[in-house]
Amino acid sequence: MKNIFLILNFCLIFNSISCTSEYSSDNADMDRFISDLINRMTLEEKIGQLHLISGTDAISGEDLTSNQSKILQEIKNGKIGALINAKGVKKIRNLQKIAVEESRLKIPLLFGMDFLHGYETIFPIPLGMAASWNMDIIKEAAHIAAVEASADGLNWIYSPMVDIARDPRWGRIAEGAGEDPFIGGEIAKAQVNGYQGEPAFANNTNILACVKHYALYGASEAGRDYSVVDMSRQRMFNDYLYPYKAAVDAGVGSLMSSFNEVNGIPATANKWLLQNVLRDQWGFDGFVVSDYAAINDIIRFGLGDSYRAATLALKAGTDMDMESYAYYHNLKKALDARDISIQEIENACRRILEAKYKMGLFKNPYKYCDTTRYLNDIYTEKHRNIARKIASETFVLLKNSKNILPLKKTGTIALIGPHGNNRPNMLGSWGWPSDINKAATLLEGIKKAVGNEAKIMYARGCQPYENMEHEAWLSLSKDFEKDRRSDSELLNEALMIVQKADVIIAALGESAEMSGESSSRSDLNIPEPQKNLLKELSKTGKPLVLVLFTGRPLTISWENENLSTILNVWFPGTEAAYAIPDVLFGKINPSGKLTASWPQNTGQIPVYYNIKNVSKPMDKWFQKFRSGYLDVNNEPLYPFGYGLSYTNFDYGEIKLSDTVMKNNETITASIEITNSGKIDGYETVQLYISDLVASTVRPIKELKGFEKIFIKAGESKIANFKITIEMLKFYNYNLEYIYEPGKFKLMIGKNSKDFKSTEFTLN
Repeated sequence: MKNIFLILNFCLIFNSISCTSEYSSDNADMDRFISDLINRMTLEEKIGQLHLISGTDAISGEDLTSNQSKILQEIKNGKIGALINAKGVKKIRNLQKIAVEESRLKIPLLFGMDFLHGYETIFPIPLGMAASWNMDIIKEAAHIAAVEASADGLNWIYSPMVDIARDPRWGRIAEGAGEDPFIGGEIAKAQVNGYQGEPAFANNTNILACVKHYALYGASEAGRDYSVVDMSRQRMFNDYLYPYKAAVDAGVGSLMSSFNEVNGIPATANKWLLQNVLRDQWGFDGFVVSDYAAINDIIRFGLGDSYRAATLALKAGTDMDMESYAYYHNLKKALDARDISIQEIENACRRILEAKYKMGLFKNPYKYCDTTRYLNDIYTEKHRNIARKIASETFVLLKNSKNILPLKKTGTIALIGPHGNNRPNMLGSWGWPSDINKAATLLEGIKKAVGNEAKIMYARGCQPYENMEHEAWLSLSKDFEKDRRSDSELLNEALMIVQKADVIIAALGESAEMSGESSSRSDLNIPEPQKNLLKELSKTGKPLVLVLFTGRPLTISWENENLSTILNVWFPGTEAAYAIPDVLFGKINPSGKLTASWPQNTGQIPVYYNIKNVSKPMDKWFQKFRSGYLDVNNEPLYPFGYGLSYTNFDYGEIKLSDTVMKNNETITASIEITNSGKIDGYETVQLYISDLVASTVRPIKELKGFEKIFIKAGESKIANFKITIEMLKFYNYNLEYIYEPGKFKLMIGKNSKDFKSTEFTLN
């Protein structure tokens, strides 16, 4: 009898959920379960599932009681569906315990957090990860982030960020894949599968992904955050929406609406985006969460008060309200006034409950609360070794005209620059879930790399930016290396050290918080104190390597013209200090390629590669009555897909299996690539297609495929691309997704400007 009583009591605690057999993945079983649960929920409990708030003030200690915080009481009353920023597995377990043992219906919570490129083990920023053109390592990095976050109690990540960004003034270009929809879509799929697993949520290391920011956030006017987006729907579908759809097709479980408005309607209240496109056209069956307090932004856009903002957002299809309390305070009133229906509330509630069901939280609410995993799965040596390898694959060699790289471990090496001994700067923006002081400095990494073989000397050289008053908000309380000496004092010290050196490594560029959210810039030059330092270093005539830290394309025309060697390392993460020397000293041959074009100056922006055909193109500088500028040509400083190697790759001619492509058939394009240098290396072979005869104006070229190939020195390999009808489709003027017969130009090469080409015809 005692055992029977215990079993019955356990069933009551979990509302008879845990006493059922293994949950079937069949939708009918889920529908029955969720329908039964919704029928037993009060209106307040249904609205509670739509309520997402910050959990920081509820987790001041590990011994939580229902009297400690209003939030805890709200959880107990079933008025909260999810928490953000509740960090720590013991604290999260205690919060989950209140939800599933003290609330009436025992509905588990979601615990979310923003960590875009790693949890405790930080990988390169997403724009850097994209430069690897390697979907396997991008997926692996996402999986490791999920493993570490889930070991700390979290089960929901606000990533991947898939916004197409063609204006590098926008700081959040650092968080995505760059300017191209095709590679953006491939990366979106890899990250979703890395976070959620295949099949999704099969174990407690798979967490719920949240693709963001839907939609078009990267197209904000003038590169400013939280701003205006106004474009044709044809351009939306052809250029900007593809990565979101790719994530949906990959099975992403949640989606975040964006801060911006789209053609006059805030994204969070945009029914056309959230219902017509996302759910009706694409078949998205997850839930939509607003960005942080974004429903309140509807008020700032001038569409009404909090009450109206809440009703507009819910009716448009925003299921969960993050931190604005608009649903919490207004939905019951709106229902009483018949401005919304109970069905609209229940539809949103159902989608959130379904996500929790699919994740297995009803079956095991403590699935992500295994306190033993924290000791074994976070910031492990294995994860750090992988992060080091991945980081080295993201670096882009922009210039090496005198073959200074790779360096030899001999003589005296001068490391100069404010980022040479700057620990937190290695992580970049959104590195905050990690302990920012864990990362080694570049100085420490280089010293370890050379050991006793070379002498390393260091000097700061200058301040990191023009106005040190900016330091407080740029560092966001991070403990940056401080030095209050004047720039002239710092420069003199650097020049004295350089006199004794055989080679100079200049560690310069952006500071971590100069890119990312709310970090738009109108001037994309290296900060003036650093540029002045670089000019003085170049005057010495000594071999000089610029190691460039950045979260975006910069305007480095002077540097490109006056320096022989530039290695762009982005913000490489916790293992940056070791990955950078791996490449500098030749242990790793750099293979990164840009996924965003770098302008010659800010006035060129936007300068993306897949621009449309224009009526009067300019093929040289300068031509009157052509589309161009008086003071600069139309070419980027570094084109999309660009990146050098320590070896040379030579391309043969393209061979087609047929020059005529018939409906529902394919042709194969082949090209031979030879490593004509003396070092083994990877080459990313890129396929572009141009529609030469179309019903609407089309881009001059579009990326349609790529393959990263390892080729030993002196060897040749064949890259094969299958050309399908799908590659030739586009959205026409009537938004029909079609292909059209005619001629096509096919290009294969090492970047969007350097390629071999041929033509074929589609009948």
